[in-house]
Amino acid sequence: AKVIDDHLAVQTIIRSYQVRGHNVADLDPLGIASADLDSTIPPELIVSNYSLEEQDLEKEFRLPPTTYIGGDKSVLTLRSIIDRLKEVYCRHIGVEFMFINNLEQCDWIKRRFETPGIMTMSKEDKRTLMARLIRSTRFEEFLAKKWSSEKRFGLEGGEVLIPAMKTIIDSSSDLGVESFIIGMPHRGRLNVLANVCRKPLDQIFCQFDSKLEASDEGSGDVKYHLGMSHERVNRVTDKKVKLAVVANPSHLEAVDPVVQGKTKAEQYYRGDNDGKQVMSILLHGDAAFAGQGVVYETFHLSDLPAYTTHGTIHIVLNNQIGFTTDPRSSRSSPYCTDVARVVNAPIFHVNGDDPEAVVHVCKVAAEWRSTWGKDVVIDIVSYRRNGHNEIDEPMFTQPLM
Repeated sequence: AKVIDDHLAVQTIIRSYQVRGHNVADLDPLGIASADLDSTIPPELIVSNYSLEEQDLEKEFRLPPTTYIGGDKSVLTLRSIIDRLKEVYCRHIGVEFMFINNLEQCDWIKRRFETPGIMTMSKEDKRTLMARLIRSTRFEEFLAKKWSSEKRFGLEGGEVLIPAMKTIIDSSSDLGVESFIIGMPHRGRLNVLANVCRKPLDQIFCQFDSKLEASDEGSGDVKYHLGMSHERVNRVTDKKVKLAVVANPSHLEAVDPVVQGKTKAEQYYRGDNDGKQVMSILLHGDAAFAGQGVVYETFHLSDLPAYTTHGTIHIVLNNQIGFTTDPRSSRSSPYCTDVARVVNAPIFHVNGDDPEAVVHVCKVAAEWRSTWGKDVVIDIVSYRRNGHNEIDEPMFTQPLM
C-alpha cells in the first residue's frame, strides 16, 4: 500500500508544481518584492507534507503521462523529479495555465516548458539578442545624456522589452503574419518606435529640440503619445512586415479597443478570416492593467464571433508600481494579470533580467496565438530606474527600488 500511496503522492507533487510553481518562482529582478504579493511557500510544494521520507528521494518513480519532465525516460528518482520541476516552474519563468479548461491546450503548454533542453538557444540567437539589448540600452543612454531635463518615459529597468517584441514579430512573421498593429502606453514608446519599428531617428530627435528642423508640422501632441505606421523587411524572415503603433493619450489603456478595431478592419478588408495575416500586440503597465475597466471589457470581446481578432499577444511591462503606489495598495488580486484569466488566456510571468527566458516565453506566445487563435499574456517583471519619469525624484516615494 505504501508503494501506491507514494506513487499517488508523487503525482500530486507534480501537479502541485504545475499549478502553484509560479507562486515561488524568482521573478523580481531586484529581489525586493514577490510578484504575487505573497512570500510564503504553498504547503503543497513542500515534500515533507506528503507521506514521503528522506530515503524516498533516491527511490525511482514512474512518471505519469501528465508530465514531460522525463524527456525520453519514463522513470526518475524523486530527487530528480523535484529538481526538474523546480527548474521548470520555480526559476525565472512562472507559468500560470492549469486553470485552462482544455486538456489539449494544457498539454501543449507543458510540452513547451517541461521538455528537457527546450530552453537552449543557438549562438546565433544569443548574438541577435545581445545586439537588440545593446540597441535598447544605448538609445536611452543617448537621450539621457543629450537631453537630460526632458521627459521621455524611458525604458530603463525594462530594456528587455525590445528583444521581446522583436522575437514576437520574428516568430509570428515566420508563422505567416504580415501586419502588426501595436498599442502601448508611454513607457518605452520612443525606444519601440526607434528599435522595433525603425522610425528614422532624426524624426524622433526633432521632437526633443525645437532648433532641429522637422520635416512636417507634427500633431502638437507630446512625443511619447505619437504613433506611426510603415512597412519594412524583417531581417530574420526576409519577409515584408507592416508595423503600426496607434497613437495613445494619457488615458493609458484607452487604446486597447481601438487597436482591436483597427486589426479587425484590416483582417476584414484583406479577407483574413482566421487572423493568420494580421495580428495585434498590446502593451500594458501593471497598475493600469489591473486598474482600468477597459482592459476587462476588451478581453471580453476576444472570443465574440463578430469582434474576435483571433488572439492578441499582451505584454505587461510590470514595473511593480503605479506612478507612486505599491502593488499591495492598488489591487486585490495576487497578480496584476489576473484579469486575463477570465478568458482562459495562459499567463507567462518572467523575470525581466533573464533575457533568454523572456525570448523563450515570447516564442511560445507567438506559437500559441498561431495555433489556438486565442489571447496570451506575457508578464515581464521588471522595475523603474528613474521614478515615474526622468524628472521625478524617486527617493521621496520608492527609495528602496
